[in-house]
Amino acid sequence: MTYRAGVIGTGGIAGMGILGMHDEEAIGTEKIDASHAGGYASTDEIELVAISDVDEEKLTTFGSAWDIPLERQYVGHGAMLDAEDLDVVSVCTPSFLHHEHAIDAAQSAAEPAVIWCEKPIASQVSAAEEMVEVCEKTDTELVVNHSFRFTDKLQRLHDLIHEQNLLGEVKSVSTQYRMELMRNSTHVLDTLVYLLDARAEQVSGYITGENEAVDSLDATQEVVDAGGGGHVVMNDGSFVTVDCTIPREVSSMTLNFVGAEGKLYLNNDDGEWRYWSLEDGEHIEQSLPGIDGAWTWEDDYKRSFANAATHIQDLLNGNGENYSPGVEAARSLEIIVGFYLSHYTGSTVDIPLAKSLREVAVTSW
Repeated sequence: MTYRAGVIGTGGIAGMGILGMHDEEAIGTEKIDASHAGGYASTDEIELVAISDVDEEKLTTFGSAWDIPLERQYVGHGAMLDAEDLDVVSVCTPSFLHHEHAIDAAQSAAEPAVIWCEKPIASQVSAAEEMVEVCEKTDTELVVNHSFRFTDKLQRLHDLIHEQNLLGEVKSVSTQYRMELMRNSTHVLDTLVYLLDARAEQVSGYITGENEAVDSLDATQEVVDAGGGGHVVMNDGSFVTVDCTIPREVSSMTLNFVGAEGKLYLNNDDGEWRYWSLEDGEHIEQSLPGIDGAWTWEDDYKRSFANAATHIQDLLNGNGENYSPGVEAARSLEIIVGFYLSHYTGSTVDIPLAKSLREVAVTSW
């Protein structure tokens, strides 16, 4: 069985490389394996057969790099969705376009069974909710590319926390990652909600207004996305502090959990995971059962695209449940939007957001 894949948006994450992750000299000139196209190429049963973009130069460059025939290089996603029969569609466009492109794909004649959408899921909570709703109605799996969820180590850690009660009741979490909130820090927030298996209840936020990626990306689209953070009370009772104000060069993706029965420290940039169990009032350092070493950028993140594509292959074959569904991706988005609303109104914001507040957009790429 060979499944047919199509890509909407032929930029960096689709297969041509992104700043901060890949060799600058290679970006935009050659195919990059740590990407959607690279993920498909690593599978046994999925073949990338069609691509689309409004930028014809990008389209041609991508098509040449990934050996896509000219007749299957479409100007505009609508043309591809009208002409092709696809099993999976990757949405690799800027986040403010995810809503349009995912819904168009789900409702199209292409009839994909899976949509693999880049993170963050959308720019507005209302848009994310509509994406989830439409995909449910069309029986389409919406898989959001929060890459850490596709690593064996994080999945094992989730099981340890929830099935083996590694921490007991989680009381407090502190997190830190680089600016900007939408483009980068959606990763740390999604990891938070995944490991806690919880949703925010109240958010108090601060926005720096700084965006270090604007110049380096030579962006033509004006964006709101910036560094920031704040305090979050989750619906499991845990209290979370979030600091996503740090420039890339000096940042580390860290999460520090304090539970009634143990403590957990994760530093993904430095490849350090540590765990202490609470025994007779004393914290004793222990190994994490079933986890060899720590999560690292080189060993885990770069393989996450291949892991995600393999997971999509499994979903197409009817095996397993969606690791990263849209309904959970919306949980990190509503925290980010909540930070902005809190900062600019000077108030604490309740989650779920009121209907009108779900329309507030935080644009990124």
